Amino acid sequence: MKYVEAGGVRVSAIGLGTWQFGSREWGYGTDYAQHEAIAIAERAIDLGINLIDTAEIYAFGRSERIVGQAIKGRRDEVFIATKVFPIMPLSSIVQQRGLASANRLGVDRIDLYQVHWPNPVVPLATTMHGMAALQRSGKVTHIGVSNFNLAKWQEAERALGGPVLSNQVQFSLVARTPDHDVVPWAQANDRIVIAYSPLGQGFLSAKWDGTKRPGGVRSGNALFLPENIERGAELLNALRDVAKQHDATPAQIALAWLIHKPNVVAIPGASSVAQLEANAAAADIELSEDQFERLTLASDHFQPVSGAAAMPSLFKNRFARSTRS
Repeated sequence: MKYVEAGGVRVSAIGLGTWQFGSREWGYGTDYAQHEAIAIAERAIDLGINLIDTAEIYAFGRSERIVGQAIKGRRDEVFIATKVFPIMPLSSIVQQRGLASANRLGVDRIDLYQVHWPNPVVPLATTMHGMAALQRSGKVTHIGVSNFNLAKWQEAERALGGPVLSNQVQFSLVARTPDHDVVPWAQANDRIVIAYSPLGQGFLSAKWDGTKRPGGVRSGNALFLPENIERGAELLNALRDVAKQHDATPAQIALAWLIHKPNVVAIPGASSVAQLEANAAAADIELSEDQFERLTLASDHFQPVSGAAAMPSLFKNRFARSTRS
């Protein structure tokens, strides 16, 4: 396993995202939550993955409980990250919910406690006051944010009066916004960018051809529209070609592209132990500069239909699916 060292921590370049642990919207079912999810987390630790990321909002605390069950007896092997959902994130409420997350995880201390989203109403200074109190008490070691732009990340640091170690953002070959300023700033300031949805919810696995679409939470993702599969041909073909050169999968190459960048770690989810193992193996892939640049250029060329322009096709697809069921 490859590791990233920044801000005084050492975390695996490939972590484990656990939104799907116990969450109905992924459609994995009860057996997955009760058995497979725990096996995935345990196997991740076996493979040297120490960054496990969850949140209080994931399955309304159930994901945290599943993670807590999986790490029993192995606390010293993991770097636990969770998040406070910013509904009324006043200082006292943030502190209460931090303690509740630690309780669900079964830990005395959360390694990285993150503000899940900026709140447009509650001043950030109020929220960070609560985060600082948790840090001073020893219940939280490091503070992070999620879904913050660079200006907000820097504001969070000023409000905290100390380093905000990380920013967890949507980042992949089909979501490049962090490349503009968030990633360079992290690299220049000993911070970490945690990439969620590093595979574009599976688009970058290059398995989808537009004739069918994934279900669950991904059913509303415009990337899987036939026109976007067509527009993404250059990128998907580049992933396939580079994958052949490494005897790997396109998904592994997409992950390797991300962690090729200094100070960037990725937290893909996993539907099975086998998928977790494949994700972990991506850390061993060393892309050449030519391969990295080819993927970057193909990503630059990809212009998907999105937003309001994608709504008619998404509605048509959902209507067709409902009439078939």
